[in-house]
Amino acid sequence: MADESGQAATLPVFLVEDDSAVRKGCEQALAIADIAVRGFADAETMLAALATSRPALVVSDIRLPGRDGMALLRELRQFDRDLPVLLVTGHGDVAMAVEAMREGAHDFIEKPFPSERLIAAVRSALDKRALLLENRQLKERLHAAGLDALIGETPAMQAIRQMIAALAPTGVDILINGETGCGKEVVARAIHDASGRRGPFVAVNCAALPESVFESELFGHEAGAFTGAGKRRIGRIEHASGGTLFLDEIESMPLALQVKLLRVLQERSVERLGSNQSIPVDCRIVAASKADLKALADAGQFRADIYYRLNVVSIDLPPLRERRADIPLLIAAFLQEAAQRYQRPLANWTPADLARWQAHDWPGNVRELKNVANRWALGLADGLAASAAGDGPGTSLSAQVDAAERQAIEAALRAHAGNVAQAAEALQVPKKTLYDKLARHGISAEQFREH
Repeated sequence: MADESGQAATLPVFLVEDDSAVRKGCEQALAIADIAVRGFADAETMLAALATSRPALVVSDIRLPGRDGMALLRELRQFDRDLPVLLVTGHGDVAMAVEAMREGAHDFIEKPFPSERLIAAVRSALDKRALLLENRQLKERLHAAGLDALIGETPAMQAIRQMIAALAPTGVDILINGETGCGKEVVARAIHDASGRRGPFVAVNCAALPESVFESELFGHEAGAFTGAGKRRIGRIEHASGGTLFLDEIESMPLALQVKLLRVLQERSVERLGSNQSIPVDCRIVAASKADLKALADAGQFRADIYYRLNVVSIDLPPLRERRADIPLLIAAFLQEAAQRYQRPLANWTPADLARWQAHDWPGNVRELKNVANRWALGLADGLAASAAGDGPGTSLSAQVDAAERQAIEAALRAHAGNVAQAAEALQVPKKTLYDKLARHGISAEQFREH
């Protein structure tokens, strides 16, 4: 069987047409356009071929002997819901084709059609298939690496997950920038989990360590190195060998110790206090800062050479107020997690609650949202001011889900100025599905467009 992880363009188009002359003409048109194609006279033969070959796309006449195009569509949807199906209709079959679109067909072409129309429709479907396969592969890689713990479907979060998936296996040192509570340690752990490194993830909060013990904690010491050093101690850097060293709030590291850190960055070796022996370490360094390190370096408050050494690759985490569309996903995940931790029933929320949470500016970012979810799960007030809409009566779970879905759709349309195709891509749903949801919620994309 063909490997689906290959690009959709390398997989053939399956063409089902019982008229041999029409089938041959379509095959020739697609072949001339450098599109691999494999023809079948009926649905049964094509379905049998799925046992040994995987298509990128199925083009089928709607009128066929035996199984017709509608029956074939239903079977293909069970086989792979993401497989695009393009139906070819006669003049009297348009109503049937519209019904097929409701059931998941990608598009339809009405006979007679020029070869250019067929080629354009096939290429459009192949582009969709390539995107779907790429997203599926990315999700599988993220899940295997634990990156699906990075909750959010806004374009910013999707870009961050893609960046992590690409950079994590390389071993390059990374600087994470973001406000307090944005989830910098969550991202650092995701980088470690996706890296394939077998050593430990060692986190050091540079702001929490007293300067008097900082050097010993980070670099270790030999017995007798200073008063009270009764035995050898392995430092955090050495302990992270084979794994990842996470230096949170690196802007708080004392300047005197930054010189020693620079040597670790350059030579990948460490000297314990009280020793002249250089010990090689194989650790990946991920640093995080809530401050502008470049500005601190320019002001002489942070070593410029360390900044430039760490800033080869940087990941900028957006504050929660810049990705409000992710709030329903985050609050749902945190409430479920809290229900399990506190052994309580899953807490419900109303559309008014969600509106209040999405209107809040979240100065504490995701950490503040998680604290609100924990309080909510325990039956306590969330501590946020009520919205103008008020709390309102409790509603069913389906109504809460509908409200959350509506909020996410409106946020995506707002972010993309009413462009439905771009909003659908950001929400990772087919464009047709988004149009159906717009109709169901009574949302007009026009109101989000800039005039």
